[in-house]
Amino acid sequence: MKLQRSIKDARSESELFRRRALAGFALILLGLIGLIGRYVILQVQRYDEFATRSQNNQVKPIPIPPARGLIYDRNGVLLANNVPAFRLEVVPEQVKDMQAMLARLGQVIPLGQDDLDAFRKQLKQSRRFESVPLKMRLTEDEIDRFAVNRWRFPGVDVVPYLNRRYPLGELFAHVIGYVSRIDADDLARLDPARYKGTTHVGRIGLERSYEDILHGTPGYQLVEVNADGRTQRVLQTHVATPGQNIYLSIDARIQKAAEQAFDGRPGAAVAIDPRNGQVLAMVSVPTYDPNLFVDGISHADYGALTGSPDKPLLNRALRGVYPPGSTVKPYVALGGLELGLRTPQDTVLSTGTFYIPGQSRGYRDDRRGGFGTVDLRKAIMWSVNTYFYKLALDMGIDRFSAWMGRFGFGKPTGIDLEGEASGILPSREWKAKRFKQGWYPGETVIAGIGQGYWAVTPLQLAHALATLAGRGVPYAPRLVMATQTGVDAPRLPLPNPPSGPSLVTNQASWQAVEQGMQLVVNDPRGTGYGLGRGFPYTIAGKSGTAERYSRRTDAYNENKNLAYLASRHRAWFEMFAPAENPRIAVVVVLEQGAWGASSAGPIARKILDAWLATQPDAPPDTPLPPEGSRSAPAPAPAASLPDVPEDEPAEAATQETPP
Repeated sequence: MKLQRSIKDARSESELFRRRALAGFALILLGLIGLIGRYVILQVQRYDEFATRSQNNQVKPIPIPPARGLIYDRNGVLLANNVPAFRLEVVPEQVKDMQAMLARLGQVIPLGQDDLDAFRKQLKQSRRFESVPLKMRLTEDEIDRFAVNRWRFPGVDVVPYLNRRYPLGELFAHVIGYVSRIDADDLARLDPARYKGTTHVGRIGLERSYEDILHGTPGYQLVEVNADGRTQRVLQTHVATPGQNIYLSIDARIQKAAEQAFDGRPGAAVAIDPRNGQVLAMVSVPTYDPNLFVDGISHADYGALTGSPDKPLLNRALRGVYPPGSTVKPYVALGGLELGLRTPQDTVLSTGTFYIPGQSRGYRDDRRGGFGTVDLRKAIMWSVNTYFYKLALDMGIDRFSAWMGRFGFGKPTGIDLEGEASGILPSREWKAKRFKQGWYPGETVIAGIGQGYWAVTPLQLAHALATLAGRGVPYAPRLVMATQTGVDAPRLPLPNPPSGPSLVTNQASWQAVEQGMQLVVNDPRGTGYGLGRGFPYTIAGKSGTAERYSRRTDAYNENKNLAYLASRHRAWFEMFAPAENPRIAVVVVLEQGAWGASSAGPIARKILDAWLATQPDAPPDTPLPPEGSRSAPAPAPAASLPDVPEDEPAEAATQETPP
């Protein structure tokens, strides 16, 4: 085999190498030119932009939420406070795998399902660079355990904050309300600049009504952070402006006595100073602990509250609506005098049944056989239905509704608390709008004794009573009487002028009604006799008992079992004192009470006793009932006082008998 040896061509190889070298050099040169060009763009043309971004990576603004204003009662008793606490917060953009992080973190700090649900909900509503609370109110042990493992959780940190607390808990829940975490609906209505860094907002009650005053203005800190986002040092601080403190007109001592007087029975009570409209007590029973809602209530606790048959979340004083029964009779009587339809001396014959002329349907009175001839004072004292049946019929529904509307029935009172119910004032217009029907005289008759379509809130009736006690001068009820810009700053009173002129043009008319209400409590024949015993001032009052169900048989009249009667009745009592120069007006309603005077009356009396203890000018030598029995004795049995009927309801107290 012939071997051929190739001859090396040095010249060709040299030329090939030179071409390759030139190509490689050209590529390197182009790369250098591109690199230099990019460097010029980044370091020269866009220097300012990237210098700012670099600075921002190093210096981070942190909002400082303002301390929420405190809430006090009229004597400086703290009702809503801010206490230091710690919470876990997460910055989503610094967490690569949220689910894995939460699983690992749960091994260090227990995370309940409620914590996780609230976190995930707020995570969807927040931007990725914003801190989102994960667990509130950490214990010292939890803080210590996280501090040891902090390096394992970038983007997670322990943050101090002020937690809202309500020291008296259930006692003021329906008045003060509570704060809770900001949600998506709140973000849509709140000013983002003013609420920067804020996690809670007033939800109901005064916390919501006075949110603008209580919230304050946020500040901020400029801090230097490292690559992990951890704060290294504080560069600058602009302090937040705390919210203003508010002082309520409520006296915590009266409030407590009122709640205890109910002894857990569902109902409501409102006490108002007739001279200025200040609310001295406002109680709804049963109630709840508002502290449960601050950081998110658990499903179990919320289910227990919403599932309770007694509805503890319902503010009965503000939103509970009930037929007022005979409590409206003093206002109807005053209307008859002011409209010129009656004089105090005019009399009506009560035979036990009232008939509209030309009709055979009868309307029962409070006593079988009637009361005989009665004037205005006796009609109030005995709560004689016949007197008010006829007066309402003579007034007519149009004048009746117009007059009662002047006392605030059928519309919100204007109290500085959101969510007030309007109730129902019977009128021709209301029925036409509601039922598309005309008005009948029989509906006017029963409206005269607070039955039929009537529906009032305890607050509305208390407002009407305060207007009556104040000789007709109306004041919108007020809960907040002063604000304060700091603990050491003076209180700034909030003015509350009369909302209109006096409803009374003739003081003799007012005196006649007031004397009738005095007889209710102080005359042995009055429906509330005994409730004024041992009290140093004269009390004027009126009972009311409204049926919850219609009567179809005479079994109602025969059954005197108190439990049976309580299951059928709403029990009311209203009173004011001192009768000649009133300084407090009280309204009490029990959702289940046998009679207004014997069931609700003692509660109202205990409220007056508590109020008396707060008065520096109370007569010192007046004996009071012993502790534990400070309400007046129950009315004497009917056998010993034959002229004393209980205030019998008459919603369906009608009978078909020959005229």
